[in-house]
Order: sequence, then structure tokens, then C-alpha cells
Amino acid sequence: MRFRFLLLFLLAVVSVQAQDYESIRRQWLDSLKIATANIIRDSIIRQDGDSMKLWWTIYGEKPADGRSLWISLHGGGGTTPEVNDQQWRNQMRLYRPSEGVYVAPRSPLEAWDMWCQQPIDSMYRVLIRTMIAHHDVNPDKVYIMGYSAGGDGVWRMAPRMADHWAAASMMAGHPGDVRLENLLNTPFMIWCGANDAAYNRNRLDRERGVQMDSLQSVCPDGYVHETHIMEDKGHWMDREDAAAVPWMAQYKRQAWPKHIIWQQEAVLRPSFYWLEAPRDELKRGKRVDVEVEGNTIEISRCDYSGLTLYLSDELVNIKKPVTVKLCGKKVFKGKLKPSEATYRQTLYERQDPRFASPYKIMVK
Repeated sequence: MRFRFLLLFLLAVVSVQAQDYESIRRQWLDSLKIATANIIRDSIIRQDGDSMKLWWTIYGEKPADGRSLWISLHGGGGTTPEVNDQQWRNQMRLYRPSEGVYVAPRSPLEAWDMWCQQPIDSMYRVLIRTMIAHHDVNPDKVYIMGYSAGGDGVWRMAPRMADHWAAASMMAGHPGDVRLENLLNTPFMIWCGANDAAYNRNRLDRERGVQMDSLQSVCPDGYVHETHIMEDKGHWMDREDAAAVPWMAQYKRQAWPKHIIWQQEAVLRPSFYWLEAPRDELKRGKRVDVEVEGNTIEISRCDYSGLTLYLSDELVNIKKPVTVKLCGKKVFKGKLKPSEATYRQTLYERQDPRFASPYKIMVK
């Protein structure tokens, strides 16, 4: 009798906690709808003096788990506004998913790196949460792709914001000095014409495909990718690259992956998936490698003085003790208590309901 009472009491506590978290989510979503209403009304994201115009349309019926979101980046780059406007209009009709909100933003800049300069990161995040609030987009079904200068942007933004994307596809872009390690859990496609020799795109894109092959050989459960160097095609691939759309659509984001490689890129980030680093120590090239097996979290590399881990039932059995090891040495073991304050903090800081967590461990 006593055991039954205790069980009912624990179930009641869990139910109350779930209701509390749902209430916090609803409050966040309500405030988000209000904060982004002007973006839907004006079709413009304004931020720190920059403006990014938006064009979108909706395809297909809404699935039970929410719509997908397709962010499609136009070409052009360091040219006139008129040329970039023409490329923007072209991007509006270039691809068509069978389902989802298809958004073609107009770059706020006229530069070759218009899709990856620092102000653009937060604009992508604003775009995603606006569509979550107003079009019931599932944050685990957000895809990014781009052509030419838009492909330049995808080369950089796919790894830099890898924890935001379900999958990404680069079309006819230049990879520059981008690193690819962050794509461990993000399916990635490379498309380039074999005759697209300007800026050595064809050679460099082919080489990056080989790099992805090498990364996958070391981590065969990750780095899902395909490389398509199209024979007899130049910079324009006669829309054969549209095959990327159904390929990407088969994937959903892994919000709680059990293996993470996080390397800081050109724009520094304090968090990546369920990891958070000290803000005053961020520097390009710093890296963290983490793997989870059962209820043990092994940090094999950490270039920071500390690391905060946010956990969920998708990652570990939260009802049992969790062990954390740093380079083989045990630095934490214990059961975790949920915190409503932590849940609220992670939701409002990350602005992504899938990353909201009431559990955290701080490792020094």
C-alpha cells in the first residue's frame, strides 16, 4: 500500500513538472508570436540597421508533426543591387519541396560573402523562430540550400550552425577555408558542374567531397553526405541539383546527438547542441569532442576551462545516475534534479524548444 502511494505521488510530481514546462513553452510561443508579428506583416527582418526582405510560399498539407522550413539562398554577390534582385527572383522558383514553408530571403548585403557575414547568423535564427511561431514549423525539419553565392553561404553556414539544420545542400559555391568537422550529425550535399572552373569551384568542391569521405571513414555513423560533380555541366546545372530537395527531406535534425564535434568557426558561438562553453574563452579553432554511451558522457577533448552539459531523456536515462569523464578521469557522478529555472533559461536563451532542458551539469 505504501509503495503504491509513493508511486502515485511520484507520477503526480512528474505530471505537474510536465504541465509546468508546457506552460512555459506556451508563454514563450505567445511572446514570440507578438515579437515577430511585424516580420510576417512586412516580410522583412530588421536588425542593427540591416534589412533582409523575405519571400515565402507554402507547399503541401501540414504534417501531424508540423511543417518543414526550406531556406533557399540566391546567387549574385559582389555586384549591383539590380543583379542580386534578379537572382533573388530566380531563387523564388528554383526549387519546390513537396511540403513545407519555402523561404527565399533577399540578402541585406551586396558582397560575395553576403550570406555568411556575421550579422546574418542571428537573422537566420530570427527567420526560423518566426516560422515556428506563425506557421507551425517543426524546428527539427529546417533545411538550408543555396546556389552560387548562396552556395558560398551554405558552405560556411552549414557547419557554423549545424545544430540548426536537418540537412543542407550546397550548389555551385566556393568552400574557401571552411572546416567540415561540425557536420558530424548534419547530412550534407555537394553539387557542382565539372566544367565550373571559375575560382576553381569544380576542383575545390571535388576535394571537399573527398574530405567528407575521409571524415565518414573515421566516424561511419555520421557525416552522411553525397557529392555530385556533374559531367558536362558548367555553373548552371540545368536544375539537376533539384534532386537535393527530396534527399534532404528524408532527414530530421538530431537535436540530442550522442556524439558531437564542435569547432569554433569565424563567428563565435557559446553553445552548440547540448553543450555550452565560457563566453569569455571563445576563439576560432577551439574544439570539444564528446560521446555518450549509456549513462556515461566521455569528454575526450575540451579546449576550455569548463563546459556546461544540458541533458534530456533523449540523451541519457535521466532517472539513473549520470557519469561524466574528462579524458578518462571521472569528474561527476550522480542523479540530476530538474530545475524549472534552467528550463526557462535554456528556452529563452536558445529560442528553440527542442534545446530547452531542466537538467545541467557544470564541468570544470
